[in-house]
This record gives sequence, structure tokens and C-alpha cells, in this order.
Amino acid sequence: MRKLILGMSVSADGYACGPNYEVNWLMRTRDDSVKEWIESSLWEAGVHIMGRKTFAVMAPYWRTSSDQLAAPMNKIPKVVFSRGGFKNDSGYEETPDTLVPFAESWENAKVATDLVSDISKLKDQEGKPIVAHGGVGFAQELVKHGLVDEFRFAIHPVVIGKGISIFQTAPDLIDLELISSKAYPSGAMVNIYGVRK
Repeated sequence: MRKLILGMSVSADGYACGPNYEVNWLMRTRDDSVKEWIESSLWEAGVHIMGRKTFAVMAPYWRTSSDQLAAPMNKIPKVVFSRGGFKNDSGYEETPDTLVPFAESWENAKVATDLVSDISKLKDQEGKPIVAHGGVGFAQELVKHGLVDEFRFAIHPVVIGKGISIFQTAPDLIDLELISSKAYPSGAMVNIYGVRK
């Protein structure tokens, strides 16, 4: 059995994005050492899961990116969640010689339509953890159904005052256990919490 890890960047006042889904504040405290932590976290995944909207934004970018995170983002298999189904139209305009190695993991992404059932099946498999990528809406659905086993928050030293929390859909209190906490030179922190079941 494997666990589901949700990693999110959040403001110091706990928002994943502004009220209109703004995330421009993330760049104010970008820190290369946090990026190194993100890279090592991504390599822990046996599979990356995400919603359809996040997939549509990420796939064209990562397929040709030379970013430090491109290798784990491209090599690790994907599952896309969409209630109504999703035809993975791989008709991106890039030609094969512009693609980074292993970018075909985006084209070969599996599509799942039942969040709870399909994640339960993924959890029942042997292997490395499931790493979820939000989209705040996708993260809220994972929280709502109690599917997250571990939260990894990159907390940015900025207060945005109002916004959207991934916990707005939590049906109950969620008891957390602090696994680790690390501060970075920019003032950003990474806190990892396990969910007490």
C-alpha cells in the first residue's frame, strides 16, 4: 500500500492562491534551495496525479522545458482525473526533436474518472508514493474525501490577505503530525505533516 502526498505552495496566511486564483505572489520569494527540495520530493513519486486543468497547463510546458524539475516531471507516469472523461489530445505543436527525454509520459497519461475509487486502487498498489499536483480545486477534492496521507507545504513569507484555502472543503477537523520543518534563506519554510488517521 502506498501513500498520497499533496505538495502545495501557500502564503504565510494559508492561502494556495488569491480570490481570483492569482499566484503571482509566488515569484516574490522564489528560492533555489526550495526548488532543490521540490526536485528531490518529485523523484520520490511512483506516479504523478492531477486534474484535467492542471494537466492541460503542465503538459505543453514540461514537454520542452530545460528547467531543473523537467526530468522528474517528464519521466514519472501520470494519471489525469476528469469526472467527464478526457481525451488526451497529444497534438502538441512540438516536433520530436524539441521534446526533452521521456516527455512521452504526458502522451501516455492514464485517465481516471472516479476520484475516490481510482485513488483507492492506486493506493492499493505496491510502489513509491502517489504525488498530487494542484490546482486548488483538485486539492480541495482530495481534502474533502480524506484521500491525503501527507501534506508538504512550501510556506512563502508573504501575506495576501484573502484567497482560497485547500481546506475550505474539509468536512471535519484534520489532525496533523509534524514530520519535519526547514527554513530557507528567503524566509520560506517547508513543513511536512502526516495525517493522523
